[in-house]
Amino acid sequence: MKNLDDLLSEGVRGRRVLVRADLNVPLDGEKITDDGRVRASLPTVRKLTEAGAQVVLTAHLGRPKGEPDPKFSLAPVARRLGELLGAGVALATDLVGDSAQSVVAGLTDGSVALLENVRFDARETSKDDAERGALADELAALVGPNAAFVSDGFGVVHRKQASVYDVAKRLPAYAGGLVLAEVEVLRTLTGEPKRPYVVVLGGSKVSDKLGVIKALLPKVDKLLIGGGMAYTFLAAQGHNVGNSLLQGDQIESTKQLLADHGDKLVLPLDVVAADRFAADAEKQVVAADAIPADWMGLDIGPRSVELFAGILRDSATVFWNGPAGVFEFPAFADGTRGVAQAIVDSDAFSVVGGGDSAAAVRTLGLPEDGFSHISTGGGASLEYLEGKELPGVAVLEGER
Repeated sequence: MKNLDDLLSEGVRGRRVLVRADLNVPLDGEKITDDGRVRASLPTVRKLTEAGAQVVLTAHLGRPKGEPDPKFSLAPVARRLGELLGAGVALATDLVGDSAQSVVAGLTDGSVALLENVRFDARETSKDDAERGALADELAALVGPNAAFVSDGFGVVHRKQASVYDVAKRLPAYAGGLVLAEVEVLRTLTGEPKRPYVVVLGGSKVSDKLGVIKALLPKVDKLLIGGGMAYTFLAAQGHNVGNSLLQGDQIESTKQLLADHGDKLVLPLDVVAADRFAADAEKQVVAADAIPADWMGLDIGPRSVELFAGILRDSATVFWNGPAGVFEFPAFADGTRGVAQAIVDSDAFSVVGGGDSAAAVRTLGLPEDGFSHISTGGGASLEYLEGKELPGVAVLEGER
């Protein structure tokens, strides 16, 4: 897989380089509430600009319906990226139209342009190869015949999309530093990780992670379950979970997992229950099998944190994906904080699997350098660990 260093050794001064970045940040109006993904894109962008490339960034934000939508504009991202780079970032108001052509034509060596949200064009996510290919042709034409493509958005490499997959078939393609680092870390986890190998999974739905749970259980020493998905496992054990998040259609699957791997699966001993889903809800700590009928579990309890922390302290390799509770509400953040702190305090090679877990690290003020690696792509990480092929990586490895 050719990478950014290979491209730099070939020389990029005066060349346009199309970079697919992952700049899908959370917004409150036009305010970015977590700029982690923007900051993660900086090393690749800086290497290219310092080498004299004319950098053209493509990225998506949110889930627009294949047409322009002002609330999903990348304008706030362009501003923040410019602040972090210490140089202006020109924003095209379209993807491959007049504005994009004008902005790209105006680039000078070492400057950066950001094209408007790639998902404003329905062809980006089309299942039709020809439709995606037509958009990829236009993107390739936009940057010209001597251009190169750098894939640096790990959060989207599990998608067969025009700006991720099809462009890589039309331009000389290279893995950016971010994608390369992510793949190397995940290969460590899927190869021969040091043991004990412990995985912590949280989040809301068992169905979202059933595939990766089945794939991981034969390989790990312990799999700790928190978050909303824990209540489906508790229900599978026959416990009343009150009004907690529950996927009834997954109970039989979780029963089978418990029967086959009960020695590896670790469930909460207690939970922080609330009388409603709200930051100011009344709360109480109860045993995991004693949730009141009209209450809901919103976090793991202190005994569970102690249990999980003890296992994590003795681990040599840790993968964590998904918060242990509703960490966005301070009253229900202690479980996630406790689990994360235990990982920081361990001597393990530790990987945070992107998404809400990475956001929790920053929101709760935990040291980012306390983890060996914080992924920018939760979904891509899980699919890789599940054993699925990632189209955006396969195309860089020579699948043409």
